[in-house]
Amino acid sequence: MQVLIDFQDSLLQGIKENFQRFLNKKINWNQRMIGIKGPRGAGKTTLMLQHLKFTLSKNQVNGLYVTADHPWFYQNNLLDTAMTWFKQGGQVLLIDEVHKYPNWSRELKNIYDGLPQLQVIFSASSALDIYRGESDLSRRVISYTLPGLSFREYLKLSETADFPSFTLEEIQHRHREISHEVISTIRPLLYFEKYLSKGYLPIFVEGENEYGSKLEQIINTVVDTDLAYISSYNAGTAAKVKKLLGVIAESAPFKPNVSAISTKLNISRDRILEHIYQLKDARILNVLLSRGKGVSRLQKPDKLFLENTNLAFAINSSPDKGNLRETFLLNQLLNAGYEVFEPKKGDFWVNEITIEVGGKNKSSQQVINEDEYLIASDDIETGWGKKIPLWLFGFLY
Repeated sequence: MQVLIDFQDSLLQGIKENFQRFLNKKINWNQRMIGIKGPRGAGKTTLMLQHLKFTLSKNQVNGLYVTADHPWFYQNNLLDTAMTWFKQGGQVLLIDEVHKYPNWSRELKNIYDGLPQLQVIFSASSALDIYRGESDLSRRVISYTLPGLSFREYLKLSETADFPSFTLEEIQHRHREISHEVISTIRPLLYFEKYLSKGYLPIFVEGENEYGSKLEQIINTVVDTDLAYISSYNAGTAAKVKKLLGVIAESAPFKPNVSAISTKLNISRDRILEHIYQLKDARILNVLLSRGKGVSRLQKPDKLFLENTNLAFAINSSPDKGNLRETFLLNQLLNAGYEVFEPKKGDFWVNEITIEVGGKNKSSQQVINEDEYLIASDDIETGWGKKIPLWLFGFLY
């Protein structure tokens, strides 16, 4: 047990409190079992260690952080570790990357049922369906998702400026007021361009020059390792998924022809759909369905997007600007918790509003007959009427 405590103490030395992700304030930290999902590099580990160092320790609550791939677990299991920690006065057990531990759901259930006075907080890959493990955790765990940074969070983490977040309704009705507050402090378009290429994951603070290569490593690790743990991939399956991702990335966002992709890659239609939704769960893709369609993993997506704009730059050094605009807006809306669909006219339909995305000269001609519409316009600092600066949607969370 001492080796785990020493490992934890070493990690805590580098943890600071100057920047915390938005999710920190949304989590009900009093729940007995908390699951935090999210893409690699989003900051799940830091979030847990900040909670341990600046909340639990300050309140004199005994917490222990472990990572499921630590050599300790070559000879010890999670349940025994939890029992030993509890017997030594432990009150909270924080488990990082739980999906890398065999039989994770069964042992979490046993810890929950057998140690009712021990709180468990764990993190996992976005692709992990916490509620569909070997054991039923649906009544036990409260799950949260930590996405990549919003544009607003990027500005704060880069120590450029600190602004509050706003709801879609506030942006819709107060965008001129909010925009003027922002431009009185910074020139947002300069930073927005940097964010789109190298600002979605907190690892940008480690060096922008290395960001692209690290993002490529993350993509490879998600497919080769995370999905292998979760979906029983083998090397052949991983290679096919990478080919599929390559085909999608060439044209995203686009309306997929699943039959054509199936023929090109020699993979069955059902497998193509299965892999698309696995990549969606892993936060590599975003899927858009038309209004009124049921949500099903056998449902062909109406449109496919890369999950964030940084992925577009990692795969293509000069991605299409129009595609980047749509990818950014969908990403920020979904990460803020909004349900988004493809409308008959325009680009997105959310909260009964049709949104058309474009450059600074984008008109409302395509959506003028819709009951409620907005124009998300790039390359402008302030908007007017129903035309809103695209960058301002990066303040939704």
